[in-house]
Amino acid sequence: MTASTTPRIALVTGGSRGLGRNIAVHLARQGSDVILTYQRNEADAHAAVREIEALGRRAVALQLDVGDSASFEAFAGRVKQALADTWQRSSFDHLVNNAGVGVHASFAETTEAQFDQLAAIHLKGTFFLTQKLLPLVADGGRILNTSSGLARFTLPGYAAYAAMKGGIEVLTRYMAKELAPRGITVNTVAPGAIETDFGGGTVRDNAQVNAQIAAVTALGRVGMPDDIGGAVAALLSEGNGWITGQRIEVSGGMML
Repeated sequence: MTASTTPRIALVTGGSRGLGRNIAVHLARQGSDVILTYQRNEADAHAAVREIEALGRRAVALQLDVGDSASFEAFAGRVKQALADTWQRSSFDHLVNNAGVGVHASFAETTEAQFDQLAAIHLKGTFFLTQKLLPLVADGGRILNTSSGLARFTLPGYAAYAAMKGGIEVLTRYMAKELAPRGITVNTVAPGAIETDFGGGTVRDNAQVNAQIAAVTALGRVGMPDDIGGAVAALLSEGNGWITGQRIEVSGGMML
């Protein structure tokens, strides 16, 4: 069968807004159908579905709280049903673990509740959601986890967040090793500072912060959502099947 009759299917968590939506749209432009998740805003999720459908691809939106690991088994069941109903398939090809939240607090002032929230969403969520979805990931598929430039360089106020992302980078290497017998590649994409509403939209809306970041970025500006969506689509394209266990930073050269 040709690629046109068997399109790749990508599952993108947090795909209703921000970077996740941008990633989902870029993948659709590249020829993938999409299952995207949203936590609360169903209207945004359906708007993202319509945008993908306007590109000639199929899309489904499913509710998911990546911080609630007890819900993952039921979510996997909904994914399985969506695959059967929409695509008459039992597996999908690409998993993009994108959903997340940001917390800005100094090490001395970070609360246990903040730490636990970040751990549940970024580290535990990625670990156990991927585990529950593994039976639905096609052999030869791709998994892409999301880290951050903050796991490499250090900015005060992100100790807990960056620690979780450091954990994701180690987890990625272990996943790549253990899933290799199935031909599944696993990599990490690490965005730099991006103009979105993430973390309250500080990078986008605070001109001073924006200028400070641009000044320490080799390419001389702050990143845009298209920079990340395009990079993810490229990493999941046909020609990149020999890359696994790697951290790819997409930051324009922040703090080199």
